[in-house]
Amino acid sequence: MTSIKQPGEKNLMLFSGRAYPELAEEVAQHVGVSLTPTKLIDFANGEIYARYLESVRGCDAFVIQSHTAPINQWIMEQLIMVDALKRASAKRITVVMPFFGYARQDKKGRGREPITARLMADLFKTAGADRLMSIDLHTSQIQGFFDGPVDHLFAMPVLESYLKNKLDLENTTIVSPDTGRVRLSERWADTLGTPLAFIHKRRDLDVANQVKVSEVVGKVRGRTCVLIDDMIDTAGTICKAADALYEQGATNVITAATHAVFSDPAVDRLKNSRISEVIVTNTLPLPETSRFDKLTILSIAPLIARAITEIFQDGSVTSLFEGES
Repeated sequence: MTSIKQPGEKNLMLFSGRAYPELAEEVAQHVGVSLTPTKLIDFANGEIYARYLESVRGCDAFVIQSHTAPINQWIMEQLIMVDALKRASAKRITVVMPFFGYARQDKKGRGREPITARLMADLFKTAGADRLMSIDLHTSQIQGFFDGPVDHLFAMPVLESYLKNKLDLENTTIVSPDTGRVRLSERWADTLGTPLAFIHKRRDLDVANQVKVSEVVGKVRGRTCVLIDDMIDTAGTICKAADALYEQGATNVITAATHAVFSDPAVDRLKNSRISEVIVTNTLPLPETSRFDKLTILSIAPLIARAITEIFQDGSVTSLFEGES
């Protein structure tokens, strides 16, 4: 079946773009529906055409699209899908983007820079979205950029559950790779009951993805260190942080991140690094060429499915995280 109906003709329908249909199918299985048949094609000049093959009038629509490479194409496709739903009289449209594209540019660091996270929110609002759902936003302030509800999900319970079964927490330190991730790392340390450390770094503002590690602050000598981050892009920050931890006497370094962006040369850096295990979720698709022996991928689909169900049933998304907001 492609929808769930409740008394009063409440009707949940799930839609997927072409960026990452495997994740959408997994989410659909957990929700208990089939993805609504959708025609998505490219014209010869690259323009995108979308049409739904079933009536969507009055439905509670959830449009899933992972903003992976080529990121601009998939964002545009999701915008077009939302516009088609709006014009077909969907009752409520929730945009589900496990990875929020362009979220890193969430403020002006220098003059004449854009704030692309706000631009993204405006684009989806204009297209017809009533609600946004994403996982581990680059910064929480992005929730305020959209004029409507934003469900900010956390991958921490998924990652923590895996780590608890393999770590000796008495000998573990949670480490933030930079000061911007300290708040996230604090939540991890509080939940696991471990010490917290962080790495002070300076970034070259004129060269993207270039960082310099300055010093490690916290107790790491003789301990297993878990580096926490929201995403791994080129892996420069994570690999340099791991080297700094080993230099300060850490016996083992593991990294846990939500979004495996893995832009070149991330895979080579991680494979050749001293990090013993790289743990990520499947918010973004990873081809076989981007997988390696010490990579562990955990499924985020059950979490997304539970959040969709809570929204559809007018429940509490916050309850999924035991009070975290």
